[in-house]
Amino acid sequence: MTEYSSLEQVRLDKIEILRAEGIETYPTRARRTHTSVEAIAAFESAEASEKEIEAILTGRLRATRNMGKITFAHIEDGAGRIQLFLRTNDLGKEKLDFFVKMFDLGDFIEAEGKMFRTRTGEVTLQVSDFKLLAKAVTPLPAAKDETLEDGTVVRHAALEDSQLRARQRYADLAVNLATRETFRKRAAITRALREFLDEQDFLEVETPILQPIYGGAAAQPFVTHHNQLKQDLYLRISFELYLKRLLVGNLERVYEIGRDFRNEGVSYKHNPEFTQLEFYWAYADYLQVMELTEQMVSYAAEKATGSMKVTYQGNEIDFTPPWNRLEMRQGLLDACGVDINECRDNASLHTALNEKNIEHPNDAPRGKLIGWMVDEFLEPKMIQPTFLYNYPREISPLAKAIPGDPQTVERFEGFVAGMELCNAFTELNDPLDQEARFLEMGRDYADDDEERHPMDDDYLRAMRYGMPPNGGFGMGVDRLVMLLTDKHSIREVLLFPHLRAEE
Repeated sequence: MTEYSSLEQVRLDKIEILRAEGIETYPTRARRTHTSVEAIAAFESAEASEKEIEAILTGRLRATRNMGKITFAHIEDGAGRIQLFLRTNDLGKEKLDFFVKMFDLGDFIEAEGKMFRTRTGEVTLQVSDFKLLAKAVTPLPAAKDETLEDGTVVRHAALEDSQLRARQRYADLAVNLATRETFRKRAAITRALREFLDEQDFLEVETPILQPIYGGAAAQPFVTHHNQLKQDLYLRISFELYLKRLLVGNLERVYEIGRDFRNEGVSYKHNPEFTQLEFYWAYADYLQVMELTEQMVSYAAEKATGSMKVTYQGNEIDFTPPWNRLEMRQGLLDACGVDINECRDNASLHTALNEKNIEHPNDAPRGKLIGWMVDEFLEPKMIQPTFLYNYPREISPLAKAIPGDPQTVERFEGFVAGMELCNAFTELNDPLDQEARFLEMGRDYADDDEERHPMDDDYLRAMRYGMPPNGGFGMGVDRLVMLLTDKHSIREVLLFPHLRAEE
């Protein structure tokens, strides 16, 4: 049984009174002729000719100011906010009193009347009739002062606690215009990514979310069970192995934007469920993918923000191509004095780090240790968009080796604002080499190690039919949205982030 606060009980009592009087508190139908923005635009276009504009508007009641025989109110819809003007001359004293006593902030209402401009210059609806569309039982969170265009100071709902905003996103959206704008911009970013890839003749496809074998990334999966098939299945951690199967089928350029799931820690840049963009491009290599990436991301930035330059956490970020390029070996050599090409096995790399008095994970294999070095010495410094390229083979089991250097692969990661944004390879298309790497990863890594890749026999069978050389790419869309909306935490760009259960 729900326990109601005293304020909620007052509103529940009003619902009972309204129903006793035969007034629907949640009617089935609503009428609307204009959004708030459309009504204002229609009035302004007709204002010079003094043509009368009649409108029926709907929205959430956000502010009221009762002055006896007249009342000003503001309602807000999905497009914006507009003022209502209610007076006894138009409605009668009884109906105006009814509005003042029975309507609360947060209620959804329908208001009918004609548009006019007040003496202070605000375009307003002069209300001739109104009705309740939905009664809000719970007041919107918190309260703060807001100064309206006419100088009136009103108290209205707000929501500033970040934890509460993430947990009650519906309330956050209801009271914070900036939050709504963030998610409109997110939609614009996703739309721009699709537009760009479609224009490049990529085909958007869908691949399975439930997979019998997980793969394509270094992460722990979520496991579920199909009762009828009596089979464990995994929520996908990547689209990669399915998208590359399509290259075998002669779909030369494919992409997918969808959800991936990784059973990993939650942080300011990690959520167990996130949106990923992956594409695979037949007959391309990682250098061509680099060029396409910087073109695509800069296109999305300009489409969503109006510029290729954005401010993120106090830094101006310039997405204009070409981006910086940094070879991993040289970057680490400059940053800490260790040449990874001279350290071809685990022992020699540990020795080199010890000689430089660099504290490091003593039990890490070579590939993971190089990854740690990148995190420690390079990633925080890559503020402007930078491609870090040529990675160790041990942590890149799906990438092609650089000719003449079997321990280094043609892989790059894109970094912006000290954060990884994307990952790409010249993809391995040799089924024999791929099988050997799957076996190697299974042998050298523990069962619970996220770097371990299970053997995918069906993927190997697809490769044996012949896979064209290709370049592949993956990017966390949520992180791109963070960068383009100046949000520090991934929770701020997810409508419903994962949080600990409420105590």
